[in-house]
Amino acid sequence: MENLLIYFETITSLHRSIILVGGLTFFWLLEGSIPLFKFNYRKWKHAIPNLFFTLTTIVINFVLAFLLLSSSDWVVNHEFGILNWLPEMSLWLYVLLGLLLMDFIGAYLPHYIEHRVKPLWMVHLVHHSDQNVDTTTANRHHPLESVVRFGFTLIGVVILGAPMGIVMLYQSMSLIATQFNHANILLPKQLDRWLSYVIVSPDMHKIHHHHVLPYTDSNYGNIFSVWDRLFGTFMTLDREKLVYGVDVFPDREANGRVSSLLTQPFQPYQKPTQKPQL
Repeated sequence: MENLLIYFETITSLHRSIILVGGLTFFWLLEGSIPLFKFNYRKWKHAIPNLFFTLTTIVINFVLAFLLLSSSDWVVNHEFGILNWLPEMSLWLYVLLGLLLMDFIGAYLPHYIEHRVKPLWMVHLVHHSDQNVDTTTANRHHPLESVVRFGFTLIGVVILGAPMGIVMLYQSMSLIATQFNHANILLPKQLDRWLSYVIVSPDMHKIHHHHVLPYTDSNYGNIFSVWDRLFGTFMTLDREKLVYGVDVFPDREANGRVSSLLTQPFQPYQKPTQKPQL
């Protein structure tokens, strides 16, 4: 574990790029072998806006990375934050606790808030408007949302007193987890259900992409499923009943155009329709 933390503390941009591209490629190929839905779409054309937003997220994170580094160095040097105030524990428990809490503050919490605050929902809508959810959808975030998510990650680093090894390990795990749970792959239902007791499985997360409430406002988790179960936001739905997108923004052509998606946050507010649970 110590060697793992040392590796991620000093991980190079090349290695981080390999994790991003490697994960995307792996799940892209897996989708061709065991697809959940056989979408009637041109996969590369569908991927263009999603890959564009992947690049904008990379740029934003790269430009702001010095804030993460300086904040992490400060909390470690000053022994500030929850992880530094707790009694001494094993390294495994220390890392697990750090990952769990970073996942809560950096992923679950901002995701929940984005669904509750109208302007943030309109920003987050870029992600939800994809009507053919696959592994490229994982990184389909408006640049404004990338800034918001980065801000919550930064808050998590300060509150927890997280060292860079844990921060980079968390970000790498988060990247692979979201590529996995957005991937258009068909896992055995029992396996998916077992996975969902620990991590956010594909079936669990795709319920969040169902086009109407209350399902849209459920299953906010990214890596670990514990937060949805703990805070009562966990829901189930048969995968055969899934319909992706948001019912109040059904324009498939606009939802596939970068220019339209960039202006999405500035459209009039609309909330998904409330429907009875299926």
